[in-house]
Formats: sequence, C-alpha cells, structure tokens
Amino acid sequence: MTTIDATGQGAAPTGLLGLLDRSHTIAKPGFNRWLVPPAALAIHLCIGMAYGFSVFWLPLSRAVGISAPVACPADMSWIASVFASGCDWKISDLGWMYTLFFVFLGSSAAIWGGWLERAGPRKAGVVSALCWCGGLLISAFGVYVHQIWLLWLGSGVIGGIGLGLGYISPVSTLIKWFPDRRGMATGMAIMGFGGGAMIGAPLADLLMKKFATATSVGVWETFVALAVIYFVFMMSGALGYRVPRDDWKPAGWTPPPPSTNSLITSKNVHLDVAWKTKQFWLVWGVLCLNVTAGIGILGMASPLLQEVFGGKLIGIDATFSQLDAAQKGQIAAVAAGFTGLLSLFNIGGRFFWASLSDKLGRKLTYTIFFLLGLALYASIPSLARGGSLALFVLAFCVILSMYGGGFATVPAYLADMFGTKMVGAIHGRLLTAWSAAGIFGPGIVNYIREYQLAHGVARADVYSITMYVLAGLLALGALCNWLVTPVAEKHHMPEDEAAAEKRAADDTHQHFVSDVAALGEEVVHSWKVTLAWAIVWIPLGWGIWITLTKTLVLFR
Repeated sequence: MTTIDATGQGAAPTGLLGLLDRSHTIAKPGFNRWLVPPAALAIHLCIGMAYGFSVFWLPLSRAVGISAPVACPADMSWIASVFASGCDWKISDLGWMYTLFFVFLGSSAAIWGGWLERAGPRKAGVVSALCWCGGLLISAFGVYVHQIWLLWLGSGVIGGIGLGLGYISPVSTLIKWFPDRRGMATGMAIMGFGGGAMIGAPLADLLMKKFATATSVGVWETFVALAVIYFVFMMSGALGYRVPRDDWKPAGWTPPPPSTNSLITSKNVHLDVAWKTKQFWLVWGVLCLNVTAGIGILGMASPLLQEVFGGKLIGIDATFSQLDAAQKGQIAAVAAGFTGLLSLFNIGGRFFWASLSDKLGRKLTYTIFFLLGLALYASIPSLARGGSLALFVLAFCVILSMYGGGFATVPAYLADMFGTKMVGAIHGRLLTAWSAAGIFGPGIVNYIREYQLAHGVARADVYSITMYVLAGLLALGALCNWLVTPVAEKHHMPEDEAAAEKRAADDTHQHFVSDVAALGEEVVHSWKVTLAWAIVWIPLGWGIWITLTKTLVLFR
C-alpha cells in the first residue's frame, strides 16, 4: 500500500514493507547519532562468528562416530563422500566453508552494493539476517541428515551472502553520520566483525557441551540456537538503523576547506565510474596486500608458535618433534592463549588505527602499516632464532592490530577520495580484494611450509622464508599506497546527476521539516544511548573476558 503526501506525490509504502523502506529510516530532527554504531555492532558481532567456525570442525569430523571418526571406505570417490551419510567428514572438506564465507562475502558486497545504497541499510540488514541465520538453519539440517553439501550451501553460500550485505550495510551510513570522524565511526562497527568470534566461539562450545548426547555431538542443535539468538540481535540492529538527510551536519562542525593537494574531496564519484579509476585499483591492491600478509599468519598462528618455540613454551629445552603427547597438549594451550591475544589486537587495532587515521590521514596511516609491518615481518626470523618469546609475541600483536586497522580504515579512505554518496557500493566492490587475499594468504603460508618440511627443513625454521615473502608483499603494498593521488575532477558527478541519484534513492520531502539548524541538534536520549551500548558491550565484554583468561596461560 502506498500513501500520497501533501504535495501530491507518492510517499513510501506503508505497513511492514514500508518499515523497511529507506525513506522511513530518515532520522527526525534531534536524533542522537550515537545510537547508530550500536545497531551496526549488533549485526557485525553476529556475522563475525564466521571467524570462529573452526570450533565446529573437530565435533563435525566425528558426527557419525561420536567418540571417534568413522572413516569412509578407501575406494569411495570424493563425489560419493559428499553425499555419503554413513561416514564422517574430513576437516579439510569442512574447511571449504571458511573459503566460501569470504569468497561470497566479497562477491555479494560487490554485486549488491549499489542496491544497498538505493534500498538503505535497514533493508540490507534484514536481508543479511535472513541469509546468515537461514544459512545456519540449513546447515543444522545438513548436520542432522549428514549431508556436507547442505553446509556448504547453507552457511557457505547463503550465509556468505549475508556476511557481505551485513558487513557493508553500516559503512555508508556511519560515514554520513560522522563526517567529522569517519575513521572512528567505521572502526567502531568493523571492530565488531573482528570480535564476533570471541563471543560466538566460546558460546558455541558451551552450547555443544550442553546439547551433546550419546547419539549427537550437539552441533546441529547449536546451529539452531545460534540462528535464533543471532536473528534477534541482527533484526534489532537492522531496525535501529537511521540515515541522516543530505543537508544534515553535526552541530558546531564546519567542513574543512577544499584543498587541491588533499585526497579529501567534497564531491562524489559514481560507482560505475569509481571502479574504473586507477585510484580504486591502487587501493584494491593496498587492501589485498595488507590482508594477504595478515590473514596468512592469523590462520597459522597456533602451529607457528608451537613449531617455532617448541618446549620453550613450557620451560623445556626441546624441539616440537621431541615432545610427547602430554607436552604437546600443554604447548597447545599456550598457543591458544597466543591466538586469543592476537584476536584482541585485531579488534583493538580496528578502532585505534581507524580513529588515528582521522588525525594522520588515511594515506599516512597505510604507509605506517606497510613500513612498520615490513620491518616487523623481516625481524621475526631473528627474534625466533634468538628465543625472545616476548618480542616475538609483541611483533605479531602489532602486525595483527594493523591487519584489523586496514579493514577499518579503508572505508574512510574511499570516502575521502570518492565522496560519501556511494561509498557503501564502492566499498562493496573493493571487498573482492578480501576474497582474493583469503585465497592468497593461507596458500602462501601453507604451501611454503609444506614444501620446506618435505625438503627436510626443521620445523622451527620453516616460517623464515615465509616472513620474508610477506615482507615483500608489504613493500608492494607500500608502493601502491604511494601511487595513490586525488581523483581527477572529470570523474566527479555533475550536480544534476547527483540530484537525480538522490531522488532515485529516497523521497524525503514528505516526512520531516527542512530547518537545517534544527537538523544539526542532537537530543541527548542518554538512557537510550546507554541501553543500546550496553546491549552490545555486555556480550562483547564477556567474550573479551573469556579470551583474556585463555591468554594468561601464555604468560605463566
């Protein structure tokens, strides 16, 4: 149903569909912009569980045998094993879900980024919730009937699409709400994606233990429970989204004067033009190379620490191969603390570096990422040979903080160069760099490691060449970043085209007053802001506490 406004023009649809319409998300005068970041965090903390899905691999690898895996017949083909229900899955096959997550995250963000700008963040958030939580339910059914292809389809493909839409849904909105602090705003939201696994992984572990029986490892029940919990949080976040009017600005804030030498533009570049510019592809390379280096290490953090330091982690002068099963169990616990510590720096770096970029500028911030990262990667083999565990751990913590910071800073980098009007869609196209890095990074680390082990290199030394290779990638990233220049004026949208895009995106004239001064005011709503932030920080705080308790093992 559609209503007619006072001007005689068509207004937005009413009813449930009207609630999701972009025009119904336009904030009223006096709306407190600090209510928007918690809405974004509510979604990102849920979809961020993609990072923690490895918690399901071991239980799923014995879903049939329960206490021990039941191997498929040796003569069974791989295709037959995909549809087999009487034998257990290999962890290597389950791991394809992790690859599918990030391939479909990047591709869906690229394909539907333009639609998101027109439809608005609320509708995109709802679709994200349906895809991510619906994918979990399909995966639950796949576990129940023991069909791995349903897990790939459910969580991998459909859930991956939900990841992409949920990841980019708040980016454009937050940048428009915080033109004075673009980096900080996106850092707050994207911090949640890094923190999702800190909540989801221990929660899933608790649920699996609760649901486990003599005939079930408790995974399908956990998927159902998580789907329900995540759906409530994600829908709350989606319905909490608001967008500002085009003429809104923070009270007391004056836009900086334009500068011909600055990367920051007050104009806008259309999506169809932006992705064809050299600046887009240089920043694509910047993100891809930064993420390739970081994600390769993140995926191998636990075995890396164990194989490099071996018995030294528990005060024994022995290599990894010389340890018995009990001792390997002890150093695995220490490595788990190391992985948790890296997760904390990954999360904290997203907010810290993105906020700092508001002061330093995006290009200088990325220059620091690459040059400091290059120095740290190149120094790690020496730190390992010197047996300096504290410096080794510190180096990786800084590296992972810059890995997370790269994700959080890039949306503001794009907004600086291409304007805010279509930054969400442009960011969506750029996330294909993440998909590529998700393949390159683990592949570089894993294959170099396997090659060296096969040629007799000691486990403690197999990562040295890898570190030098990753340092070389960061040098290439630094070159891409150095080559970034302001976007030429010929690529800017003409005023009439920008106005047409605005009319196509929403009809805002019938809803609110046009007093620009009133639009800059913020009603305090202190209890609403406090409640909204408490809803997201209570589970996040719990996840941080669980991670810290595991991290303490590293320093015993």
